[in-house]
Amino acid sequence: VVIFVAMSFLSPFFLTVRNLVNIISQVSDIGIMAVGAAMVIIIGGIDLSVGSTLAFSIMTMAWLYKIHTWPFLVAVLVGILVGAVIGLINGLLSTYARIQPFVATLATMSAAAGLALFITNGNPVTGFPEAFLSLTSTYILGFPLEGIILVAVYLIAAFWLRFRPSGRALYAIGGNEEVARLSGINVRGLKVRVYVTAGILAAVAGLIVVSRLDSAAPTAGTADLLNVIAVVVIGGASLAGGSGTMFGTFVGLLIIGTLNNGMSLLNVSPNLQPVVIGIAIIVAVLLDRGGMKSRAR
Repeated sequence: VVIFVAMSFLSPFFLTVRNLVNIISQVSDIGIMAVGAAMVIIIGGIDLSVGSTLAFSIMTMAWLYKIHTWPFLVAVLVGILVGAVIGLINGLLSTYARIQPFVATLATMSAAAGLALFITNGNPVTGFPEAFLSLTSTYILGFPLEGIILVAVYLIAAFWLRFRPSGRALYAIGGNEEVARLSGINVRGLKVRVYVTAGILAAVAGLIVVSRLDSAAPTAGTADLLNVIAVVVIGGASLAGGSGTMFGTFVGLLIIGTLNNGMSLLNVSPNLQPVVIGIAIIVAVLLDRGGMKSRAR
C-alpha cells in the first residue's frame, strides 16, 4: 500500500486504469511461475530452472510448429509436456537421487538453457496463429484475459493448499520431512508432483510470453528467476520451508509489479531496477528471520 501511494504521488501516469491494467499484464507470466516456485519453497526446496524451463518449452513448441509443421495444438501440448519432464527430472534428482535441490535445479537450468539455444541455433521463431495471439490481446469487461488466467491459477493453487489433504501435506513436509514421512505422508511422491507442477506452470507462462510478443526467443525467461524468487520471498514464504500462502505470493507479485512499473514511469535506469529488487529481497528475508525469532520466543 505504501509503495502504491508513493508511486501515485511521484508519477501522474501511475494511477490510471490503463497503467494498472498494464501492471497485471506485465507480471502475468512471472506470477504464474511464482505459483510453482512458492510450492517448491513451501516443501523446503528451490527451483532455479523455471526461467530456462520456460525458454526450452516454448522453443520446442515453436520448433515443432514452424520448422516441422506440426499442428499448433499438438506442438503446444508437447511444449507443456517438456516443462513437466524437466520438473520430473528435478523432482527425481532431489528426492530419489538425494541431490540438493539447489544443485539439481542448477544443473537442469544450465541444460535447458543450452537446449533452448541449440534447438534453433539461437534464432527466435515468429509467426503464430491469430487465435493464439488473442490470448494476450483480449479483454473481458476491461480486464485482460491473461490477468484472468493468472487469478484463476492462484485461486486453484490456494484451494489445493488450504483445503486438500495433499496440499496441507506440503507444509508438513517443509516443516519436518522425517516427521511427515513417519506420519504416513508419501513425501517423495508429493515432492516430485510439486516439481512437475512447477515445470508445467513455467511452460504455461511461456505460452503467455509468446502470445504477447508473437515470438519465441531462446533467451526468454532466463532473466525472470530473480523476480520469481523475489515474489515468493517478499510474499512471506520462508526459505526454510513449511510456510507461505498463495495470497502472500500474490501480494508479493503486486509489490514487484508496482516497483518495476513505477521505476519505469520515473525513468529509473533499467540497470538499477534489479538493485531495488535485491534490496527488497534482503528486507523480506530479514523480516522473515525476525518473525521466526518472535514465534520461537
